[in-house]
Amino acid sequence: MSQSKSAGNNANPQKENKMGVMPIKKLIVSMSVPMMISMLVQALYNVVDSVFVSMINQDALTAVTLAFPMQNLLISVAAGTGVGINYLLSRSLGEKRFDRSDAASNNGIFLIIINYIIFLIIGLFLTRPFIASQTDNPSIMQYGIDYLSIICILSIGLFCQVTFERLLQSTGLTLYSMISQATGAIINIIFDPIMIFGLAGFPKMGVKGAALATILGQVTASIIGLILNLKKNKEINISLKQIFKPSLSIIFEIYAVGLPSILMMAIGSIMTYLMNKILGLFEDIADTAIAVFGVYFKLQSFFFMPVFGLNNGLIPVLAFNFGAKNKERIISALKFALVLALCIMASGTVIFQVFPEVLLKMFNANEKMIELGIPTLRTISISFPIAAVCIVMGSVFQAFAESLNSLIVSIGRQLLVLIPAAYLLSLTNNIHLVWWAFPIAEISSLFLSSFLFIRLYRKLIKPMDDKSQLGL
Repeated sequence: MSQSKSAGNNANPQKENKMGVMPIKKLIVSMSVPMMISMLVQALYNVVDSVFVSMINQDALTAVTLAFPMQNLLISVAAGTGVGINYLLSRSLGEKRFDRSDAASNNGIFLIIINYIIFLIIGLFLTRPFIASQTDNPSIMQYGIDYLSIICILSIGLFCQVTFERLLQSTGLTLYSMISQATGAIINIIFDPIMIFGLAGFPKMGVKGAALATILGQVTASIIGLILNLKKNKEINISLKQIFKPSLSIIFEIYAVGLPSILMMAIGSIMTYLMNKILGLFEDIADTAIAVFGVYFKLQSFFFMPVFGLNNGLIPVLAFNFGAKNKERIISALKFALVLALCIMASGTVIFQVFPEVLLKMFNANEKMIELGIPTLRTISISFPIAAVCIVMGSVFQAFAESLNSLIVSIGRQLLVLIPAAYLLSLTNNIHLVWWAFPIAEISSLFLSSFLFIRLYRKLIKPMDDKSQLGL
């Protein structure tokens, strides 16, 4: 097996080195577009899910928003573990250490089982106290428990989907990864109305139907991902015998990279949970404010997700050329990615500023929700272009193995600035002022990211031989 892999790798050295020779713009587009499409599909079915839930009533929409922090934590653990698997697998293949790449794959699948057991326990015993800690409305509480318990108890599909997609991405099979994710999303979108409202012979299940449609999409995507890995991914060997012989050293290496990613994404869970608590202080409009916040979070993903996809495509380009000490290509890649990110996020700002009422009506918003939501969307979206700059700078931290910087920025923005600012602004008893915490947090993030980026640039990029006259 090792010989065939080595032969395959040596047979086409040009393909192996495309990140060092392909024109930068073409390279970034080719690396990023499949991931951007995958992220857009993810955003689409998150939004569609909430659109159908909002058709039940506002309480159901609010409940799904309250469930989001735990759901996001689940996704964070799955995706962060996948980042660690991706890193170790890709590095081992690059080093032609195929025994370690197979070990990364099989230990990654073992970790699916462990992580699933943790969230199974959460689903069985902790969903009620979690939802109850954010609301005392009996209707919202029951909707939230019904939705979140299903998401956690049947989360095996999500863990399998994310892991199998990461295995495909690690070996360059990003198109197959996109097929897996897109199929799962389409299944979810199709079955959302069927299972929520009881169409085509299915019973009417409400928010339980929304959760089950999500699970069905994840399970479908995971099955497709497994089949594609077994049939198309010739770089790895998945073995039941190896899966149940875990290696502590391999698991440690996976989480040495994956844990910072988990923490960065999990910070978002803490932020949304605390924001829900702050919005709950406005007793007369708390449920509506939380629903508006949930709608914002779904809508902003249409613009943030493609930028994160661009970021995922940019990181290996930067990492490869950092290893090759090619300063010109690093700077060119950063400049091009920054322009793309700014265009995407600026378009988001324009849409939120011009069409806020249209966006809110997608979620069956009543007059009270529209009145509260319009200034909310307009205020928060001011900061989108600033966020684009921060995300691109963050890609440098990850590509150059300085992920601690990304963690510092994330903690600073969401927990040290946004939440305290939101709480202090809530003391004015003016809900509209609370949303200014988001632009305040992004501006602080820009200053911190710039400081860390300049320091890293002077330390690692500037000393490289610069054969061109390009500069920052």
